[in-house]
Amino acid sequence: MSASTPEQSTSPGAAGASPSGIARPAITYADAGVDVEAGDRAVELMKDAVKATHNDSVLGGVGGFAGLFDVSRLLTYKRPLLATSTDGVGTKVAIAQAMDVHDTIGFDLVGMVVDDIVVVGAEPLYMTDYIACGKVVPERIADIVRGIAAACSVAGTALVGGETAEHPGLLGEHEYDVAGAATGVVEADALLGPDRVRAGDVVIGMASSGIHSNGYSLVRRVINHAGWALDRQVSELGRTLGEELLEPTRVYAADCLDLVRELNGPAASAGAELALRGFSHVTGGGLAANLARVLPQGLLATVDRSTWELPAVFKLVAELGGVPQADLERTLNLGVGMVAIVAPEAADAALARLADRGLSAWVMGQVGADDAAGSAAAGDPDYVQGAKGVDGGAVRLVNAYA
Repeated sequence: MSASTPEQSTSPGAAGASPSGIARPAITYADAGVDVEAGDRAVELMKDAVKATHNDSVLGGVGGFAGLFDVSRLLTYKRPLLATSTDGVGTKVAIAQAMDVHDTIGFDLVGMVVDDIVVVGAEPLYMTDYIACGKVVPERIADIVRGIAAACSVAGTALVGGETAEHPGLLGEHEYDVAGAATGVVEADALLGPDRVRAGDVVIGMASSGIHSNGYSLVRRVINHAGWALDRQVSELGRTLGEELLEPTRVYAADCLDLVRELNGPAASAGAELALRGFSHVTGGGLAANLARVLPQGLLATVDRSTWELPAVFKLVAELGGVPQADLERTLNLGVGMVAIVAPEAADAALARLADRGLSAWVMGQVGADDAAGSAAAGDPDYVQGAKGVDGGAVRLVNAYA
């Protein structure tokens, strides 16, 4: 699990010998900038946190060549569908590195991966991680993996394997990047998606914890242009700028799966129409583009901006950078991290269930027939139809933010 096994090298030959016959000093892997012992130390520091995510389905311990997961439970499924997702954290890692705080970035990684899987109603079963760094600092690597493990525990997902690669000369001594992948499962009859959505359905927004893990290239450009330091106290935020920007991504997986069980229950296995139609994870591209991906052609979700207030950090980015609203909306989540689409008669139950779990949620719109086909051709910035290769439904944003 996340053992340091960097790029392979070839032996330069015995000390004092060379193809030219000229005596040369021996060059070791450590001389090349790779410290195998540091990688082993990192594993020792992180392994307890990783083990804490394991359940009865995880076989073997930390350090194997492959993570093993017992999928015997799938024998109880009529038609199990596997769902998979992979992602990284993006340039938010630059904030973590600048602040030398590394135990929260794992939530950003896990959130980006497992919350894409739950969009189709799948339960994320297990996850693996990959960390590339310029130099293995055991404590830093262990902090990163502890954060990943903590987030996996929140999501109910086992962390079954990973890798740490030391890349001297490619990455700076204090630089690293992280990526991960997860696999989940959903019964075919319970699969959520555009074909479930109906005219009249209600769109429910779930609050984000902040910027999450998308749009940091824009955010970093804005604060650098403004000349603001990460340790600057910002009264509107109630903390330093760096603390706000490093706020971990909210992981919605467990909340979404609980909502599926609450609203759909045995209906899926009985072949009945499902009250919870689907989810949209608001990541790169913003709210409208991601919501449009989970709507069928011919339907339009009208989302009312006045149903929520922009959190302070988004107002700050807009004001500091003079960022146009249209650019903000297709780059940042603007306070909405996950969206649920439910049958109108299930809306109150959905809101109550999310409130019971401590998650702020509200009705933000409704689905109807798409009567705005000309809007796209006219370049209306408030209208989005299809996104990220999906020629699906449409979304229109109306009114001003509260």
